[in-house]
Amino acid sequence: MTTAHARTPVRAEDGTDSPVLIGTAPDSWGVWFPEDPQQTPWQRFLDEVVEAGYHWVELGPYGYLPTDPTTLAEELAARNLKVSAGTIFTAFHRADPEERRATWEQVHRVAALTAAVGGRHLVTIPAMWRDDVTGEAVEPGTLDDEGWRRMAEGHDELGAVLQEQYGLAQQFHSHADSHVCSMEQIERFLEVTDPERVSLCLDTGHAEYGGASSVELIRRHPERIGYLHLKQIDPQVMERVRREDLTWAAANQAGVMVEPPAGEPSLESVIDELETLDRSFYGIVEQDMYPVASFDDPLPIATRTRKHLCGCGSRTRIR
Repeated sequence: MTTAHARTPVRAEDGTDSPVLIGTAPDSWGVWFPEDPQQTPWQRFLDEVVEAGYHWVELGPYGYLPTDPTTLAEELAARNLKVSAGTIFTAFHRADPEERRATWEQVHRVAALTAAVGGRHLVTIPAMWRDDVTGEAVEPGTLDDEGWRRMAEGHDELGAVLQEQYGLAQQFHSHADSHVCSMEQIERFLEVTDPERVSLCLDTGHAEYGGASSVELIRRHPERIGYLHLKQIDPQVMERVRREDLTWAAANQAGVMVEPPAGEPSLESVIDELETLDRSFYGIVEQDMYPVASFDDPLPIATRTRKHLCGCGSRTRIR
């Protein structure tokens, strides 16, 4: 049986043995939705990804980039860009059959497009327990045993479908204001899910947000780390988030996600720890910036972040 991270190259395209392949995502250009006038137009996003020096991209929210595989492939090829992953949102812990049906429709749309343009992974993000705008709780903030069971079974099934039907690896992304956010919750999720079907998209910013240590997660669960989102939080803003119990959206507007290397955790330490595992990872810069004050803001930040990451670790390569 194929493990969930096995499709990441064991030897990078530039010939080095175990680099972290650095890429970026629409999120770093302030994109959260398929369409929004506050967001950078998709053509400009792709052009600026190239200008910033990146080679790998995620697809972002389905519908932001072209959803016709031929059109998208042509746009990517014209810029010498390659896709690392697509992204979906799940709520398998909920018992609502209609919500489950909608989730699976999303899965098949996004997985088909990701595979068609050469992506190897699907990042899965769990639903948040409170509205990220109003702050209103839409369900309890903790899961009971039945909720954990439904979540585990849903993600195990998802991993099997992705592998067998699309050749994709599932990378689960812990998230602020979700039921999998803290160190304890992340480790419980890893314990109750099948390592052959589910790996962890270790988002260093969201882990820090939930009080989890990215370095400790790598050390304790090296075989479950399959993919990376590289970002940092501002510890002073995070103190305010906890003190005032800010929603995820409010925390973003308060500037909780900060340009590296100004925040925590140390991405140098994360990459150093990854390189001890002697296998390759995609490390996608995903700095939450919605909404950007100006469309001119993301490019210089993305460029500086790439240069910073290029200096981390002994074998990291910007591709």
